[in-house]
Formats: sequence, structure tokens, C-alpha cells
Amino acid sequence: MAVLAESGSNPDVDLLYDINGLAKDAPHWFDRAMEFVGEYGLLLAMVLLILWCWWSVRRRGGEEAAPSVAALVWAPLAAGLAVLVNVPIRGFVERPRPFVDHQGLDVLVSGKTDFSFVSDHATITMALGVGLFVANRKFGLAGIGLALLEGFCRVYMGVHYPTDVVGGFALGTAVVLLLSPPATALLTPLMRAVERSPRAGRLVRRRSPAADRPDSLLPGARTSLETEERDLAA
Repeated sequence: MAVLAESGSNPDVDLLYDINGLAKDAPHWFDRAMEFVGEYGLLLAMVLLILWCWWSVRRRGGEEAAPSVAALVWAPLAAGLAVLVNVPIRGFVERPRPFVDHQGLDVLVSGKTDFSFVSDHATITMALGVGLFVANRKFGLAGIGLALLEGFCRVYMGVHYPTDVVGGFALGTAVVLLLSPPATALLTPLMRAVERSPRAGRLVRRRSPAADRPDSLLPGARTSLETEERDLAA
């Protein structure tokens, strides 16, 4: 309680101590698990979720396959772009990590010497989650849920303020949604071109074995040929 009193009336710092305080009461093994999950695990889970969504879209096929795959391609591109946008933001704000200015935090990850605002992890995961939502709502809701969990973990670990996380969420969402129309306009024709490729087309839509046979391209071609052969024999 003394530590909370030191934070004054700043709700950002109060919430930081409240969430990070959970780490002090948690078992050591749980903190180590949260450290891995918050630093690497949720990013890996997000990548696997995108691959799962791609596999589902590819198997389903249809006219929406190419636009959906284009949206999936845009998601990691948007995440990377959002991190680049964050570089000048961090340099301009120059907000130290919370453990630099506030005592008594249980910091689960050491070696963080860069600035705090905004959180790269929150930016990346939310950009991927919103990008997934553009491609597929079911997978997108799961991705956004993972992003929210990532934000909680960063505060729990004592390496970010809650507003660092909220700023990352806003940045990732803004980059995905604001640039989605031009990105989709460029990527969708590219994915349609890939879809028409005999080999690379499998990256966009699963091909049935019948579709690979020459006679399947022209239904009735074999029938017409057999009819002509019977007429000649007669």
C-alpha cells in the first residue's frame, strides 16, 4: 500500500502497480511462464493462428480465397510497418521504462534499456489481430483476444505502463485499417495471379485432383471425342 501511495493520483501508475503486484503474489513458476508467454509465446501463437487461417481459407477456396489471402499477407506487412512508425514516436516521446522511475516493481525481464512508449509487442500483436479480422472474423476475434492478453502480460511483467500498451493497440489498429484499402487493391490482383499459376496457385486455393487433368478443363471434351470415334468406325 505504501508503494501505491507513492504513485500519487496517476491512474496509469496506479494500474501498473495493481497489475504488476499480481506477479509478487504468484508462484515463481507462474511468473516464469508469464515471462515466456509475454515475450515470445503469444507472438508465436499469433503466427500459428495466421497459418491456421490461411490453411482454412485455402481449403475452402471459392471466389473469396484470393482477397482473404491478400488480407492475411497484409497483416504481417502492416505489423512491420507499424513497428517502423513506432521508431520516431519512441524517439520523440522518450518515456523511460516504468521500473526506471518507480520503485518496488517486480520486473520479470531484465535488459530493457530502450524507451517504453509505445509497446512494440502490443503494436505487433494488435496489428496481426486486426489484420486477421479483416480476412476472417472468427480467427480475427481470437487474434484480438491474444493481443489483449499480450498487453496484459507486458504490464504484468513490469516493462510497460498501461498507456504504452493502449498506444500500441491504437497504432497497430490504425496502420492496418487506414492502409488496408490501398494494400488490398495491390495485393488482391497479385494473389489472383498467383492463384492462376499451375504450381504457386496452391498457396491460394487447394486444387482438386480432377482439376489437374486436362480433360477436366473442358467438360464434355472426352464425350465428344468418343462420339467422333464411334462415327468414324461406323
